[in-house]
Amino acid sequence: MRVIAGKFRSRPLRSLRGMDLRPTADRLRETLFNVLAAGDPNSFDGKIWLDLCAGTGAVGIEALSRGAGKVYFVESSAAAASLIQRNVRSLGLDGSETSGFEPLKFELLREDITRALHKLEVGKVAVDFVFLDPPYRMENIYLRTLELLSQSPLLGPNTIVIAEHEKRFDPGDGFAHLQRYRKLEQGDAALSFYRISA
Repeated sequence: MRVIAGKFRSRPLRSLRGMDLRPTADRLRETLFNVLAAGDPNSFDGKIWLDLCAGTGAVGIEALSRGAGKVYFVESSAAAASLIQRNVRSLGLDGSETSGFEPLKFELLREDITRALHKLEVGKVAVDFVFLDPPYRMENIYLRTLELLSQSPLLGPNTIVIAEHEKRFDPGDGFAHLQRYRKLEQGDAALSFYRISA
C-alpha cells in the first residue's frame, strides 16, 4: 500500500494483519481521486476531509498529499487509531520532521461515528468531502451514517460524500436531501457518490 500522488507520492503506508481492516486498494483510491479531481490537480487545495472508519488512514493521507487543508480521521478501534498515528508520523505530518506542511493538518477522533459527528457539529466544522468505508459486512453502518449525514450541518451544498462498499450491496439512492448522483464499480468494490440536492 502506498500514497498514489502528490507530495508523498509512492511513500509506503502500513496496515495490520489479522484485523478487520480492508484498506482501499491503491487502484480504487487512484480512481476515486481522479474522479473527484475531474482533471483539476488543484481541486483538493485547502479542502476539509472527513475520513469515517478511517482504518489505515490511507484515503485521508492521500487527500493531505494532494493538498487538503485538514483531514478529520474517525476511527473507534484503538489498534487502527494507533496505526493511523504511525502512518502520519512516517510522513512527518505530526510535526516530527520537516515535511513542508504545517504541523497537525489532521485530527484523529477515536470514537464512534455518531459521537464524532456530534463533536464536529458542535465545533461548527464544515467539510468538503466525506469518505465512508466501514467493514463491508457492517451494512447497517452505511445506512445509519448516511442518514445522519443527510441531516448534518457539516455538509454544505457542494460537499461530496463517498461510500465505498461491496458491489453486491447497494447502500441506497438517497437519504432525505442527500442523493446519490454516481456509482462506480471496480472489481468487487463500488463507490457511491452523494451530494445535497437542491
